[in-house]
Amino acid sequence: MSSLADINTHVREVLSTVHHQVATRPTSASVAQSWARCLNEFRLDPAHFVMPPILTQQELAARRDAASDLIACSKLEMTTLYQQLADPELSVVLVDAEGVIVHQVSSVPFGEAVAADGLRVGALWSEREAGTNGMGTCLAERECIAVYQHEHFYPRYTSLTCSAAPIFDDRGAVAGVLDVTSRSKLLQQHSLVLVGMSRQMIENRLIDARYRRAHMIHFHSRPEFVGTLHAGKLAVSDQGVVLAASRSALFQLDYRSHAELVGKRIEEAFNSSLEDMIARSIRGSFHPVTVYSASANNRFFLIAQTPRDATDTATRILMTDPSTRDYPAGTRNRSVKTRDTREARDAGGARDQTSRLDKLSHLEFGDPGMASQIQLAARVIQRKIPIILRGQTGTGKEVFATALHSISPNSAGAFVAVNCASLPENLIESELFGYRAGAFTGAQREGRRGKIVQANSGTLFLDEIGDMPMALQARLLRVLEEQEVTPLGSEVTVKVDFQLISASHRNLMELVQNGQFREDLYYRLNGIEINLPALRDRADALALIHHILESEADAPPTLSAEAQRALLAYAWPGNIRQLRHVLQMAMALCDGGEIRCAHLPAEICRGVASAMDATGTQSPSGNARATGLSSAAAPPHVSDDADISTLNAIQLKERETVLALLDEHRWNVSNVAKGLGISRNTLYRKMHRLQIRLSHDGSSPADA
Repeated sequence: MSSLADINTHVREVLSTVHHQVATRPTSASVAQSWARCLNEFRLDPAHFVMPPILTQQELAARRDAASDLIACSKLEMTTLYQQLADPELSVVLVDAEGVIVHQVSSVPFGEAVAADGLRVGALWSEREAGTNGMGTCLAERECIAVYQHEHFYPRYTSLTCSAAPIFDDRGAVAGVLDVTSRSKLLQQHSLVLVGMSRQMIENRLIDARYRRAHMIHFHSRPEFVGTLHAGKLAVSDQGVVLAASRSALFQLDYRSHAELVGKRIEEAFNSSLEDMIARSIRGSFHPVTVYSASANNRFFLIAQTPRDATDTATRILMTDPSTRDYPAGTRNRSVKTRDTREARDAGGARDQTSRLDKLSHLEFGDPGMASQIQLAARVIQRKIPIILRGQTGTGKEVFATALHSISPNSAGAFVAVNCASLPENLIESELFGYRAGAFTGAQREGRRGKIVQANSGTLFLDEIGDMPMALQARLLRVLEEQEVTPLGSEVTVKVDFQLISASHRNLMELVQNGQFREDLYYRLNGIEINLPALRDRADALALIHHILESEADAPPTLSAEAQRALLAYAWPGNIRQLRHVLQMAMALCDGGEIRCAHLPAEICRGVASAMDATGTQSPSGNARATGLSSAAAPPHVSDDADISTLNAIQLKERETVLALLDEHRWNVSNVAKGLGISRNTLYRKMHRLQIRLSHDGSSPADA
């Protein structure tokens, strides 16, 4: 809180909401109930802040020892989550079942800043001690929750936003809470999705850790989801008894609690024995096989795996299963090596992830911000989470959306794009929802399928969604919630299932606050928000320029040093779209030779000309980016400010090799990439990772 008046206002809001059930600002029911618990049950006073208690080193050591498996299963996911969110003003926190922080990942400055408020390892953040907050309230509610700034009980914490998810153990008890705490008030929707996904990974890791000698069964009603976070997971003993089950497994098999399934034989869940499942999985090279539920006869696809450190069961099954006796010599021995098989599958999964990212390689060439957004999008698109693309006009939102479609589970379907800003208001409705024959004057005789129906089993891309009329927003919301659409003039509904990607250069939250966009639709669209940086903010601008030139011609022209400085110094209000048009025009004017400033629009070269002194050299006041990248006219050299202290010995050796190849080919990146058997994009990213930064003051490596 910034002032005493703000503190008093917050205190009055808490008291008014609890005593009179009147909230001055939107507050969730969970938060209102939490405020009531803090006041009535815990006797806390929002006007008198009390720092959360800190455990002694001995007490903390005992806590961490008791939660050692939880911490071990969470560390990797917490680090990955922190890297994906890529915000220095953020902390990923793990608390145990009592609310004690047992592990935390954050930047040093942010960690020190929030430690002053009690957010540190060893602190107790239950509601009883810290009031309403993400971790404590999540423990109390046993469900995912976001506590926005003003929703905290104590005014001292109203600069923070928390997104928390409970971690359940294999018996359904809360083992702890995974939380993201930040100072960003726009991050909660983004982070809550990722926190939930990371929580599921941790829960699955807990089952693996606690049942190392059990057989693992992964299943789903759709084969493509086996092996993903959507899949159910069962740990089964050698005798075929269910030892543990994930929450997804309970949901899919229609059990209300772990007690209903754990302890039962696997045949009570499926119409197949454990031995049959393992034998069929081995025969199918661990591709999903078909089974049916024992009660409702619902079809599932599953993979059954034997323990990593035990092959006795697999050997016995292979020896007794008639269908395996005719295997070629040596096949049986290879099949029982289940650890090798699992490792091969894990490697295959990693290759699949790499393959997906390779399909997106044309979207970035070494810019870390863009790379983090691509990795984030590639992960969530696999779960069919709605995505909003934010970026200025011309940043490539439709190109990004098309690329995401190519790696999504719906890639076999159509990619259908609708620009909500370019269609007249009276046509948007018929374009989206379609119409039956004769629905209105001028309608096509046979009627028309709308864009939503065309996108069924594919991807629907709604560009400039912020310009959609309010009346149509309500119809779109109903389609998204009910997954069915009714064409104009028809009473027959059509079921639809599609990946939704929206885009806007406008701030949708501001439109919501101004009453120009429906809040319920915003939260339905905003499963996660991906931000595409402006061209002027991208560190890979030079590589992007060369990529565009190469995509436009088999033998692209070179760039003069002055033209390159001009292109890099310009602000590009039209972003990549404007850059492409400028380069296309320049290529036409230079007629395959060298692109010079004479071939570029005057406003682009004007800034560089003003930064040159009478001798034609770059003045000290010239644009810094114009002196930070390489020249096509003369071989560039490595920038002196490259920080190689973070590279390990292997990376340093790789850096030397790449530098030697660049020198050998006179810094012709295309030739080096061809020699290495990789794409230019991959080489640019490798150079960025190895701290090979280029300057282009016009000097050659020898001059440097």
